[in-house]
Amino acid sequence: MQCAREHIAKGNQLNIEQEAKNTALDDIVEEEHVIVAEDHVSPTFAELGVRQEIVDALTADGITNTFAIQELTLPLAMAGDDLIGQARTGMGKTLGFGVPLLQRVSQATAEPGERGIWKLDGTPRALIIVPTRELCIQVTDDLEIAAKGLHVDTADGQNRPIRLLSIFGGRPFEHQISELKIGIDVVVGTPGRLLDLARQGHLILGKVQVLVLDEADEMLDLGFLPDIERLMSSLPDARQTMLFSATMPGPIVTLARTFLTKPTHIRAEHANDSAIHERTTQYVYRAHALDKAELVARILQAEGRGATMIFTRTKRTAQKVADDLAERGFAVGAVHGDLGQVAREKALTAFREGRINVLVATDVAARGIDIDDVTHVINYQCPDDEKTYVHRIGRTGRAGRTGIAVTLVDWDELHRWEMISKALDLAKDEPVETYSSSPHLREEMGISEAATGRIGQGPAVVRDDRKDRNSRSGGGRSGGGEKRELAGQRKSTSQASRQRRRTRSGSSDAATTGDVASTGTPAAESAAGSATPDTGSSATHEGGDRPRRRRRRRTGGSADKSSASGDTVGNASE
Repeated sequence: MQCAREHIAKGNQLNIEQEAKNTALDDIVEEEHVIVAEDHVSPTFAELGVRQEIVDALTADGITNTFAIQELTLPLAMAGDDLIGQARTGMGKTLGFGVPLLQRVSQATAEPGERGIWKLDGTPRALIIVPTRELCIQVTDDLEIAAKGLHVDTADGQNRPIRLLSIFGGRPFEHQISELKIGIDVVVGTPGRLLDLARQGHLILGKVQVLVLDEADEMLDLGFLPDIERLMSSLPDARQTMLFSATMPGPIVTLARTFLTKPTHIRAEHANDSAIHERTTQYVYRAHALDKAELVARILQAEGRGATMIFTRTKRTAQKVADDLAERGFAVGAVHGDLGQVAREKALTAFREGRINVLVATDVAARGIDIDDVTHVINYQCPDDEKTYVHRIGRTGRAGRTGIAVTLVDWDELHRWEMISKALDLAKDEPVETYSSSPHLREEMGISEAATGRIGQGPAVVRDDRKDRNSRSGGGRSGGGEKRELAGQRKSTSQASRQRRRTRSGSSDAATTGDVASTGTPAAESAAGSATPDTGSSATHEGGDRPRRRRRRRTGGSADKSSASGDTVGNASE
Protein backbone atom coordinates (compact mmCIF):
# COMPACT_ATOMS: atom_id res chain seq x y z
CA MET A 1 0.00 0.00 0.00
CA GLN A 2 2.81 2.34 0.88
CA CYS A 3 4.54 1.47 -2.37
CA ALA A 4 1.39 2.26 -4.32
CA ARG A 5 1.11 5.65 -2.65
CA GLU A 6 4.74 6.40 -3.45
CA HIS A 7 4.21 5.31 -7.05
CA ILE A 8 1.13 7.52 -7.42
CA ALA A 9 2.91 10.47 -5.82
CA LYS A 10 5.88 9.96 -8.09
CA GLY A 11 3.58 9.81 -11.10
CA ASN A 12 1.83 12.99 -10.08
CA GLN A 13 5.18 14.71 -9.63
CA LEU A 14 6.24 13.61 -13.12
CA ASN A 15 3.01 14.95 -14.56
CA ILE A 16 3.51 18.26 -12.78
CA GLU A 17 7.08 18.51 -14.05
CA GLN A 18 5.97 17.64 -17.59
CA GLU A 19 3.23 20.27 -17.47
CA ALA A 20 5.77 22.81 -16.25
CA LYS A 21 8.05 21.89 -19.13
CA ASN A 22 5.22 22.27 -21.62
CA THR A 23 4.31 25.63 -20.13
CA ALA A 24 7.92 26.77 -20.31
CA LEU A 25 8.14 25.56 -23.90
CA ASP A 26 5.04 27.51 -24.86
CA ASP A 27 6.42 30.64 -23.19
CA ILE A 28 9.97 30.17 -24.43
CA VAL A 29 9.63 33.07 -26.84
CA GLU A 30 8.72 36.30 -25.12
CA GLU A 31 7.38 38.64 -27.75
CA GLU A 32 7.71 42.37 -27.35
CA HIS A 33 5.80 44.27 -30.02
CA VAL A 34 6.61 47.96 -29.65
CA ILE A 35 4.80 50.73 -31.49
CA VAL A 36 6.95 53.84 -31.70
CA ALA A 37 5.16 57.17 -31.89
CA GLU A 38 5.95 59.40 -34.83
CA ASP A 39 7.11 62.25 -32.57
CA HIS A 40 9.36 60.00 -30.50
CA VAL A 41 12.94 61.24 -30.20
CA SER A 42 15.33 58.32 -30.14
CA PRO A 43 18.27 58.38 -27.74
CA THR A 44 21.89 58.55 -28.81
CA PHE A 45 24.29 55.62 -28.65
CA ALA A 46 26.14 57.33 -25.82
CA GLU A 47 22.94 57.60 -23.77
CA LEU A 48 22.46 53.83 -24.10
CA GLY A 49 25.88 53.15 -22.56
CA VAL A 50 27.92 52.38 -25.69
CA ARG A 51 31.69 52.77 -25.40
CA GLN A 52 33.02 56.17 -26.31
CA GLU A 53 35.33 54.78 -28.99
CA ILE A 54 32.35 53.27 -30.83
CA VAL A 55 30.30 56.44 -30.36
CA ASP A 56 33.09 58.58 -31.81
CA ALA A 57 33.51 56.26 -34.80
CA LEU A 58 29.77 56.34 -35.55
CA THR A 59 29.63 60.10 -35.10
CA ALA A 60 32.46 60.53 -37.60
CA ASP A 61 30.32 58.56 -40.05
CA GLY A 62 27.31 60.79 -39.39
CA ILE A 63 25.44 58.39 -37.07
CA THR A 64 24.45 59.75 -33.67
CA ASN A 65 20.87 58.72 -32.81
CA THR A 66 19.52 55.20 -32.78
CA PHE A 67 16.71 53.70 -34.81
CA ALA A 68 13.84 51.98 -33.04
CA ILE A 69 15.26 48.47 -33.41
CA GLN A 70 18.63 49.65 -32.07
CA GLU A 71 17.06 51.47 -29.16
CA LEU A 72 15.20 48.35 -28.07
CA THR A 73 17.83 45.67 -28.71
CA LEU A 74 20.99 47.39 -27.44
CA PRO A 75 20.23 47.14 -23.71
CA LEU A 76 19.25 43.45 -23.94
CA ALA A 77 22.07 42.52 -26.32
CA MET A 78 24.76 44.27 -24.27
CA ALA A 79 23.48 42.37 -21.21
CA GLY A 80 24.07 39.07 -23.03
CA ASP A 81 20.43 38.01 -23.54
CA ASP A 82 19.21 35.95 -26.48
CA LEU A 83 16.82 37.80 -28.75
CA ILE A 84 15.08 37.93 -32.11
CA GLY A 85 15.15 41.36 -33.71
CA GLN A 86 12.60 42.14 -36.40
CA ALA A 87 12.31 45.44 -38.23
CA ARG A 88 11.62 46.57 -41.75
CA THR A 89 14.44 46.77 -44.26
CA GLY A 90 16.74 49.75 -43.99
CA MET A 91 16.06 50.42 -40.31
CA GLY A 92 19.52 49.67 -38.90
CA LYS A 93 19.45 46.02 -37.89
CA THR A 94 23.18 45.61 -38.60
CA LEU A 95 24.20 48.07 -35.91
CA GLY A 96 21.45 46.62 -33.73
CA PHE A 97 23.58 43.52 -33.23
CA GLY A 98 26.96 44.89 -34.34
CA VAL A 99 27.39 47.55 -31.67
CA PRO A 100 26.56 45.23 -28.70
CA LEU A 101 28.74 42.54 -30.20
CA LEU A 102 31.75 44.86 -30.50
CA GLN A 103 31.15 46.24 -27.02
CA ARG A 104 31.06 42.81 -25.39
CA VAL A 105 34.11 41.49 -27.26
CA SER A 106 36.14 44.61 -26.46
CA GLN A 107 35.42 44.09 -22.75
CA ALA A 108 36.57 40.47 -22.66
CA THR A 109 38.09 39.97 -19.22
CA ALA A 110 36.70 36.63 -17.98
CA GLU A 111 38.77 33.51 -17.59
CA PRO A 112 37.75 30.38 -19.58
CA GLY A 113 34.81 28.74 -17.85
CA GLU A 114 33.66 31.92 -16.13
CA ARG A 115 30.56 33.93 -16.98
CA GLY A 116 31.18 36.63 -19.58
CA ILE A 117 33.42 36.95 -22.63
CA TRP A 118 36.71 35.13 -22.19
CA LYS A 119 40.01 36.90 -22.66
CA LEU A 120 41.11 37.19 -26.28
CA ASP A 121 43.75 34.71 -27.41
CA GLY A 122 43.50 34.97 -31.22
CA THR A 123 40.51 32.66 -31.64
CA PRO A 124 37.12 34.17 -32.55
CA ARG A 125 34.78 35.26 -29.77
CA ALA A 126 31.92 36.34 -32.06
CA LEU A 127 30.52 34.74 -35.21
CA ILE A 128 28.05 36.36 -37.63
CA ILE A 129 26.52 34.06 -40.25
CA VAL A 130 24.96 35.62 -43.35
CA PRO A 131 23.39 33.99 -46.42
CA THR A 132 25.20 35.79 -49.26
CA ARG A 133 28.67 37.00 -50.13
CA GLU A 134 27.50 40.53 -50.81
CA LEU A 135 25.85 40.80 -47.41
CA CYS A 136 28.99 39.38 -45.80
CA ILE A 137 31.08 42.18 -47.28
CA GLN A 138 28.55 44.84 -46.30
CA VAL A 139 28.21 43.68 -42.69
CA THR A 140 31.99 43.58 -42.35
CA ASP A 141 32.28 47.11 -43.71
CA ASP A 142 29.65 48.40 -41.25
CA LEU A 143 31.40 46.74 -38.33
CA GLU A 144 34.77 48.12 -39.41
CA ILE A 145 33.29 51.63 -39.38
CA ALA A 146 31.98 51.15 -35.85
CA ALA A 147 35.19 49.49 -34.66
CA LYS A 148 37.53 52.18 -35.96
CA GLY A 149 39.71 53.22 -33.05
CA LEU A 150 38.50 50.38 -30.81
CA HIS A 151 41.32 48.59 -28.97
CA VAL A 152 41.22 45.40 -26.92
CA ASP A 153 43.36 43.81 -24.22
CA THR A 154 44.52 40.28 -24.99
CA ALA A 155 45.31 37.38 -22.70
CA ASP A 156 49.05 37.86 -23.19
CA GLY A 157 48.91 41.51 -22.06
CA GLN A 158 48.86 43.22 -25.46
CA ASN A 159 46.67 46.16 -26.36
CA ARG A 160 45.82 46.14 -30.06
CA PRO A 161 43.00 47.09 -32.43
CA ILE A 162 40.11 44.67 -32.60
CA ARG A 163 40.39 42.32 -35.59
CA LEU A 164 37.53 41.44 -37.94
CA LEU A 165 37.52 39.04 -40.89
CA SER A 166 35.01 38.25 -43.62
CA ILE A 167 34.99 34.64 -44.83
CA PHE A 168 33.05 33.64 -47.94
CA GLY A 169 33.43 31.55 -51.06
CA GLY A 170 34.71 32.70 -54.41
CA ARG A 171 37.99 33.83 -52.86
CA PRO A 172 41.22 31.87 -52.33
CA PHE A 173 41.62 30.04 -49.04
CA GLU A 174 45.19 31.18 -48.50
CA HIS A 175 44.46 34.77 -47.47
CA GLN A 176 41.68 33.76 -45.09
CA ILE A 177 43.83 31.04 -43.52
CA SER A 178 46.74 33.43 -43.03
CA GLU A 179 44.46 35.96 -41.31
CA LEU A 180 43.08 33.28 -39.00
CA LYS A 181 46.63 32.25 -38.07
CA ILE A 182 47.45 35.83 -37.12
CA GLY A 183 44.44 35.95 -34.81
CA ILE A 184 40.85 37.14 -35.30
CA ASP A 185 38.28 38.37 -32.77
CA VAL A 186 35.09 38.67 -34.89
CA VAL A 187 34.27 36.54 -37.95
CA VAL A 188 31.58 37.32 -40.53
CA GLY A 189 31.00 34.54 -43.03
CA THR A 190 28.76 32.39 -45.17
CA PRO A 191 27.96 28.84 -43.99
CA GLY A 192 29.76 26.90 -46.73
CA ARG A 193 33.19 28.49 -46.38
CA LEU A 194 32.91 28.58 -42.59
CA LEU A 195 32.34 24.82 -42.55
CA ASP A 196 35.25 24.21 -44.92
CA LEU A 197 37.71 26.13 -42.75
CA ALA A 198 36.34 24.57 -39.57
CA ARG A 199 36.77 21.05 -40.98
CA GLN A 200 40.34 21.88 -41.99
CA GLY A 201 41.07 23.00 -38.45
CA HIS A 202 41.87 26.61 -39.35
CA LEU A 203 38.70 28.13 -37.85
CA ILE A 204 38.36 27.41 -34.13
CA LEU A 205 34.71 27.67 -33.05
CA GLY A 206 35.04 26.20 -29.57
CA LYS A 207 35.42 29.63 -27.92
CA VAL A 208 32.75 31.57 -29.81
CA GLN A 209 30.47 33.17 -27.23
CA VAL A 210 28.32 35.47 -29.38
CA LEU A 211 26.44 34.09 -32.39
CA VAL A 212 24.37 36.17 -34.83
CA LEU A 213 22.21 34.87 -37.67
CA ASP A 214 21.50 37.77 -40.02
CA GLU A 215 18.63 37.32 -42.49
CA ALA A 216 18.00 34.01 -40.77
CA ASP A 217 14.77 33.22 -42.61
CA GLU A 218 16.54 33.46 -45.95
CA MET A 219 19.19 31.01 -44.81
CA LEU A 220 16.46 28.52 -44.04
CA ASP A 221 14.84 29.11 -47.41
CA LEU A 222 18.13 28.56 -49.20
CA GLY A 223 18.65 25.24 -47.49
CA PHE A 224 21.41 26.30 -45.11
CA LEU A 225 19.81 24.77 -42.01
CA PRO A 226 21.94 21.57 -42.03
CA ASP A 227 25.10 23.66 -42.32
CA ILE A 228 23.97 25.95 -39.53
CA GLU A 229 23.26 22.97 -37.29
CA ARG A 230 26.75 21.60 -37.96
CA LEU A 231 28.30 24.98 -37.13
CA MET A 232 26.27 25.33 -33.95
CA SER A 233 27.26 21.87 -32.81
CA SER A 234 30.84 23.14 -32.65
CA LEU A 235 29.95 26.16 -30.50
CA PRO A 236 29.88 26.22 -26.68
CA ASP A 237 26.49 25.70 -25.09
CA ALA A 238 26.96 28.80 -22.94
CA ARG A 239 26.68 31.52 -25.57
CA GLN A 240 24.55 34.45 -26.63
CA THR A 241 22.51 33.92 -29.80
CA MET A 242 20.70 36.63 -31.76
CA LEU A 243 18.52 36.35 -34.87
CA PHE A 244 17.74 39.34 -37.07
CA SER A 245 15.56 39.68 -40.15
CA ALA A 246 12.79 41.79 -41.64
CA THR A 247 10.44 38.81 -41.90
CA MET A 248 9.99 36.11 -39.30
CA PRO A 249 7.84 33.20 -40.52
CA GLY A 250 7.04 30.04 -38.59
CA PRO A 251 10.33 28.19 -39.21
CA ILE A 252 12.20 30.94 -37.41
CA VAL A 253 10.19 30.22 -34.26
CA THR A 254 11.18 26.57 -34.57
CA LEU A 255 14.80 27.61 -34.91
CA ALA A 256 14.46 29.84 -31.85
CA ARG A 257 13.07 26.97 -29.75
CA THR A 258 15.98 24.78 -30.85
CA PHE A 259 19.00 27.04 -30.59
CA LEU A 260 18.06 29.95 -28.32
CA THR A 261 17.50 30.16 -24.59
CA LYS A 262 14.30 32.02 -23.67
CA PRO A 263 14.78 34.70 -26.33
CA THR A 264 12.93 37.99 -26.45
CA HIS A 265 11.24 38.63 -29.78
CA ILE A 266 11.39 42.37 -30.48
CA ARG A 267 9.45 43.83 -33.36
CA ALA A 268 9.97 47.57 -33.60
CA GLU A 269 7.97 49.78 -35.92
CA HIS A 270 6.43 53.20 -36.13
CA ALA A 271 2.75 53.86 -35.70
CA ASN A 272 0.60 52.80 -38.66
CA ASP A 273 3.54 51.06 -40.32
CA SER A 274 2.99 47.91 -42.35
CA ALA A 275 5.45 45.25 -43.43
CA ILE A 276 6.51 47.52 -46.28
CA HIS A 277 7.57 51.15 -46.20
CA GLU A 278 4.70 53.61 -46.38
CA ARG A 279 7.09 56.07 -47.99
CA THR A 280 7.49 53.74 -50.97
CA THR A 281 4.94 54.36 -53.71
CA GLN A 282 3.98 51.08 -55.38
CA TYR A 283 2.82 50.58 -58.95
CA VAL A 284 1.76 47.26 -60.44
CA TYR A 285 1.33 46.79 -64.20
CA ARG A 286 0.26 43.82 -66.25
CA ALA A 287 2.89 43.73 -68.98
CA HIS A 288 3.55 41.51 -71.96
CA ALA A 289 6.87 39.67 -71.97
CA LEU A 290 7.81 41.01 -75.42
CA ASP A 291 7.20 44.62 -74.34
CA LYS A 292 8.88 44.52 -70.93
CA ALA A 293 12.30 45.64 -72.18
CA GLU A 294 10.84 48.68 -73.93
CA LEU A 295 8.62 49.45 -70.94
CA VAL A 296 11.57 49.33 -68.53
CA ALA A 297 13.57 51.61 -70.83
CA ARG A 298 10.75 54.17 -70.64
CA ILE A 299 10.51 53.90 -66.84
CA LEU A 300 14.25 54.51 -66.56
CA GLN A 301 13.63 57.91 -68.17
CA ALA A 302 11.13 58.95 -65.49
CA GLU A 303 11.43 62.35 -63.89
CA GLY A 304 13.65 62.35 -60.81
CA ARG A 305 14.91 58.83 -61.42
CA GLY A 306 18.16 58.14 -59.60
CA ALA A 307 19.88 54.87 -58.77
CA THR A 308 17.63 51.99 -59.81
CA MET A 309 17.62 48.28 -59.03
CA ILE A 310 15.91 45.78 -61.33
CA PHE A 311 15.14 42.31 -59.95
CA THR A 312 14.62 39.10 -61.89
CA ARG A 313 13.97 35.51 -60.82
CA THR A 314 16.64 33.84 -62.98
CA LYS A 315 20.29 34.46 -63.70
CA ARG A 316 19.80 34.20 -67.45
CA THR A 317 17.06 36.84 -67.44
CA ALA A 318 19.20 39.18 -65.35
CA GLN A 319 22.06 39.04 -67.83
CA LYS A 320 19.70 39.39 -70.79
CA VAL A 321 18.06 42.50 -69.33
CA ALA A 322 21.44 44.04 -68.50
CA ASP A 323 22.74 43.46 -72.03
CA ASP A 324 19.58 44.89 -73.57
CA LEU A 325 19.70 48.04 -71.45
CA ALA A 326 23.39 48.52 -72.20
CA GLU A 327 22.61 48.37 -75.91
CA ARG A 328 19.93 51.01 -75.38
CA GLY A 329 22.50 53.38 -73.90
CA PHE A 330 21.99 52.98 -70.13
CA ALA A 331 24.84 52.72 -67.63
CA VAL A 332 24.01 49.29 -66.25
CA GLY A 333 25.65 46.47 -64.31
CA ALA A 334 24.58 42.95 -63.30
CA VAL A 335 24.84 40.84 -60.15
CA HIS A 336 23.87 37.16 -60.33
CA GLY A 337 25.21 33.70 -59.62
CA ASP A 338 26.75 33.07 -63.04
CA LEU A 339 29.20 35.93 -62.52
CA GLY A 340 32.43 35.51 -60.62
CA GLN A 341 32.84 37.12 -57.22
CA VAL A 342 35.20 39.78 -58.56
CA ALA A 343 32.71 40.80 -61.27
CA ARG A 344 29.87 40.99 -58.74
CA GLU A 345 31.90 43.14 -56.38
CA LYS A 346 32.93 45.45 -59.21
CA ALA A 347 29.31 45.93 -60.26
CA LEU A 348 28.18 46.72 -56.71
CA THR A 349 31.11 49.08 -56.19
CA ALA A 350 30.37 50.91 -59.43
CA PHE A 351 26.72 51.20 -58.40
CA ARG A 352 27.59 52.57 -54.98
CA GLU A 353 30.04 55.07 -56.45
CA GLY A 354 27.57 56.25 -59.08
CA ARG A 355 29.55 55.14 -62.13
CA ILE A 356 26.48 53.14 -63.14
CA ASN A 357 22.92 54.00 -62.10
CA VAL A 358 21.10 50.78 -63.01
CA LEU A 359 21.80 47.43 -61.34
CA VAL A 360 20.10 44.26 -62.57
CA ALA A 361 20.17 41.48 -59.99
CA THR A 362 18.57 38.27 -58.86
CA ASP A 363 17.18 37.98 -55.35
CA VAL A 364 20.72 37.41 -54.05
CA ALA A 365 21.07 41.20 -53.87
CA ALA A 366 17.66 41.77 -52.30
CA ARG A 367 18.87 40.67 -48.89
CA GLY A 368 20.44 43.30 -46.70
CA ILE A 369 22.31 45.20 -49.41
CA ASP A 370 22.26 48.82 -48.23
CA ILE A 371 22.89 51.30 -51.04
CA ASP A 372 22.11 54.95 -50.51
CA ASP A 373 19.69 56.93 -52.64
CA VAL A 374 18.04 54.09 -54.56
CA THR A 375 14.99 55.92 -55.90
CA HIS A 376 13.37 53.17 -57.99
CA VAL A 377 13.01 49.41 -57.72
CA ILE A 378 11.62 47.48 -60.70
CA ASN A 379 10.43 43.90 -60.39
CA TYR A 380 11.02 42.71 -63.94
CA GLN A 381 9.49 39.38 -62.95
CA CYS A 382 6.90 38.82 -60.26
CA PRO A 383 8.45 37.68 -56.95
CA ASP A 384 7.84 34.15 -55.72
CA ASP A 385 6.12 35.22 -52.50
CA GLU A 386 5.29 38.19 -50.32
CA LYS A 387 8.49 37.83 -48.31
CA THR A 388 10.63 38.21 -51.41
CA TYR A 389 8.52 41.17 -52.48
CA VAL A 390 9.09 42.92 -49.15
CA HIS A 391 12.85 42.47 -49.35
CA ARG A 392 13.01 43.53 -53.00
CA ILE A 393 11.20 46.82 -52.65
CA GLY A 394 12.98 47.38 -49.34
CA ARG A 395 16.03 48.47 -51.30
CA THR A 396 14.34 51.87 -51.75
CA GLY A 397 12.67 54.13 -49.23
CA ARG A 398 15.34 53.31 -46.65
CA ALA A 399 16.10 55.28 -43.49
CA GLY A 400 13.22 57.72 -43.89
CA ARG A 401 13.68 58.38 -47.61
CA THR A 402 10.99 58.03 -50.26
CA GLY A 403 11.03 55.62 -53.18
CA ILE A 404 9.08 54.10 -56.04
CA ALA A 405 8.53 50.39 -56.61
CA VAL A 406 7.24 49.10 -59.97
CA THR A 407 6.18 45.48 -60.44
CA LEU A 408 5.61 44.02 -63.90
CA VAL A 409 3.26 41.04 -63.88
CA ASP A 410 2.93 38.80 -66.92
CA TRP A 411 -0.30 36.98 -67.72
CA ASP A 412 0.98 33.68 -66.34
CA GLU A 413 2.01 35.38 -63.08
CA LEU A 414 -1.38 36.85 -62.18
CA HIS A 415 -2.25 34.12 -59.70
CA ARG A 416 1.07 34.47 -57.88
CA TRP A 417 0.70 38.24 -57.69
CA GLU A 418 -2.86 37.94 -56.37
CA MET A 419 -1.59 35.86 -53.46
CA ILE A 420 1.13 38.43 -52.71
CA SER A 421 -1.31 41.31 -52.83
CA LYS A 422 -3.75 39.60 -50.47
CA ALA A 423 -1.02 38.54 -48.04
CA LEU A 424 0.27 42.12 -47.76
CA ASP A 425 -3.18 43.72 -48.05
CA LEU A 426 -2.11 45.88 -50.98
CA ALA A 427 -5.55 46.04 -52.64
CA LYS A 428 -3.87 45.62 -56.03
CA ASP A 429 -5.16 42.18 -56.99
CA GLU A 430 -5.83 43.06 -60.65
CA PRO A 431 -2.98 45.02 -62.26
CA VAL A 432 -3.78 47.41 -65.08
CA GLU A 433 -2.83 46.19 -68.56
CA THR A 434 0.06 48.41 -69.56
CA TYR A 435 2.32 48.81 -72.56
CA SER A 436 5.31 51.02 -73.22
CA SER A 437 3.09 53.45 -75.12
CA SER A 438 0.29 53.61 -72.52
CA PRO A 439 -0.66 57.18 -71.55
CA HIS A 440 -1.20 56.31 -67.88
CA LEU A 441 2.37 54.97 -67.67
CA ARG A 442 3.79 58.31 -68.80
CA GLU A 443 1.52 60.20 -66.43
CA GLU A 444 2.22 58.10 -63.31
CA MET A 445 5.95 57.77 -63.89
CA GLY A 446 6.49 61.33 -65.12
CA ILE A 447 7.94 60.22 -68.46
CA SER A 448 8.45 62.84 -71.16
CA GLU A 449 6.50 62.55 -74.41
CA ALA A 450 9.79 62.67 -76.32
CA ALA A 451 11.21 59.64 -74.47
CA THR A 452 11.93 56.58 -76.58
CA GLY A 453 13.40 53.18 -75.91
CA ARG A 454 16.96 54.50 -76.22
CA ILE A 455 18.93 57.31 -74.66
CA GLY A 456 22.10 59.20 -75.50
CA GLN A 457 24.09 58.27 -78.57
CA GLY A 458 24.02 54.52 -78.09
CA PRO A 459 23.04 53.58 -81.67
CA ALA A 460 25.23 56.35 -83.13
CA VAL A 461 28.25 54.94 -81.36
CA VAL A 462 27.64 51.59 -83.00
CA ARG A 463 27.44 53.20 -86.46
CA ASP A 464 30.60 55.22 -85.81
CA ASP A 465 32.46 52.09 -84.81
CA ARG A 466 31.32 50.38 -87.98
CA LYS A 467 32.40 53.41 -89.99
CA ASP A 468 35.81 53.37 -88.36
CA ARG A 469 36.22 49.71 -89.18
CA ASN A 470 35.20 50.31 -92.78
CA SER A 471 37.55 53.24 -93.17
CA ARG A 472 40.44 51.22 -91.77
CA SER A 473 39.71 48.47 -94.29
CA GLY A 474 39.13 50.84 -97.21
CA GLY A 475 35.31 50.49 -97.20
CA GLY A 476 32.44 52.68 -96.18
CA ARG A 477 30.24 55.01 -98.08
CA SER A 478 32.08 58.15 -97.00
CA GLY A 479 35.61 56.89 -97.62
CA GLY A 480 35.56 57.26 -101.42
CA GLY A 481 39.00 58.84 -101.96
CA GLU A 482 40.81 56.48 -99.62
CA LYS A 483 38.85 53.54 -100.99
CA ARG A 484 39.86 54.30 -104.60
CA GLU A 485 43.45 54.89 -103.58
CA LEU A 486 43.69 51.62 -101.68
CA ALA A 487 41.95 49.77 -104.51
CA GLY A 488 44.46 51.22 -106.97
CA GLN A 489 47.33 50.11 -104.77
CA ARG A 490 45.93 46.58 -104.54
CA LYS A 491 45.44 46.48 -108.33
CA SER A 492 48.97 47.70 -109.00
CA THR A 493 50.42 45.20 -106.55
CA SER A 494 48.45 42.38 -108.13
CA GLN A 495 49.52 43.34 -111.64
CA ALA A 496 53.14 43.69 -110.57
CA SER A 497 53.04 40.29 -108.99
CA ARG A 498 51.59 38.66 -112.07
CA GLN A 499 54.03 40.56 -114.34
CA ARG A 500 57.00 39.41 -112.35
CA ARG A 501 56.12 35.87 -113.24
CA ARG A 502 55.83 36.84 -116.90
CA THR A 503 59.09 38.78 -116.68
CA ARG A 504 60.94 35.84 -115.29
CA SER A 505 59.52 33.49 -117.87
CA GLY A 506 59.82 35.85 -120.81
CA SER A 507 63.42 36.95 -120.38
CA SER A 508 65.40 35.09 -123.04
CA ASP A 509 68.80 36.41 -122.11
CA ALA A 510 68.73 35.09 -118.52
CA ALA A 511 71.20 32.35 -117.90
CA THR A 512 68.82 30.35 -115.75
CA THR A 513 65.79 30.45 -118.06
CA GLY A 514 66.20 26.90 -119.09
CA ASP A 515 66.53 25.84 -115.49
CA VAL A 516 63.27 27.54 -114.62
CA ALA A 517 61.47 25.78 -117.40
CA SER A 518 62.92 22.43 -116.51
CA THR A 519 62.54 22.51 -112.72
CA GLY A 520 59.63 24.87 -112.05
CA THR A 521 60.52 24.92 -108.32
CA PRO A 522 60.20 28.04 -106.14
CA ALA A 523 63.92 28.03 -105.50
CA ALA A 524 64.68 27.98 -109.19
CA GLU A 525 62.16 30.75 -109.82
CA SER A 526 63.78 32.84 -107.11
CA ALA A 527 67.18 32.29 -108.66
CA ALA A 528 65.85 33.27 -112.07
CA GLY A 529 64.24 36.39 -110.64
CA SER A 530 67.47 37.45 -109.00
CA ALA A 531 69.50 36.75 -112.13
CA THR A 532 67.31 38.72 -114.51
CA PRO A 533 68.34 42.24 -113.38
CA ASP A 534 72.00 41.27 -113.75
CA THR A 535 71.68 40.82 -117.53
CA GLY A 536 71.59 44.55 -118.09
CA SER A 537 68.63 44.22 -120.47
CA SER A 538 66.71 47.48 -120.73
CA ALA A 539 63.61 45.57 -121.69
CA THR A 540 63.74 43.58 -118.45
CA HIS A 541 64.26 46.74 -116.43
CA GLU A 542 61.27 48.33 -118.11
CA GLY A 543 59.22 45.22 -117.47
CA GLY A 544 59.98 45.44 -113.73
CA ASP A 545 58.86 49.07 -113.50
CA ARG A 546 56.19 49.28 -116.22
CA PRO A 547 54.36 45.99 -116.63
CA ARG A 548 52.23 46.95 -119.61
CA ARG A 549 55.29 47.88 -121.73
CA ARG A 550 56.64 44.42 -121.13
CA ARG A 551 53.60 42.93 -122.87
CA ARG A 552 54.18 45.10 -125.96
CA ARG A 553 57.86 44.15 -125.98
CA ARG A 554 57.01 40.47 -125.85
CA THR A 555 54.79 40.70 -128.93
CA GLY A 556 57.02 43.22 -130.73
CA GLY A 557 60.57 43.37 -132.07
CA SER A 558 62.15 41.38 -129.33
CA ALA A 559 61.31 38.13 -131.11
CA ASP A 560 64.65 38.09 -132.90
CA LYS A 561 66.44 38.33 -129.55
CA SER A 562 64.45 35.46 -128.04
CA SER A 563 65.77 31.94 -128.26
CA ALA A 564 63.67 28.88 -128.84
CA SER A 565 63.85 27.91 -125.22
CA GLY A 566 62.73 31.39 -124.21
CA ASP A 567 59.70 31.19 -126.53
CA THR A 568 58.79 27.85 -125.05
CA VAL A 569 58.97 29.19 -121.51
CA GLY A 570 56.96 32.27 -122.46
CA ASN A 571 54.23 30.21 -124.04
CA ALA A 572 54.10 27.97 -121.03
CA SER A 573 53.79 30.96 -118.71
CA GLU A 574 51.03 32.49 -120.74
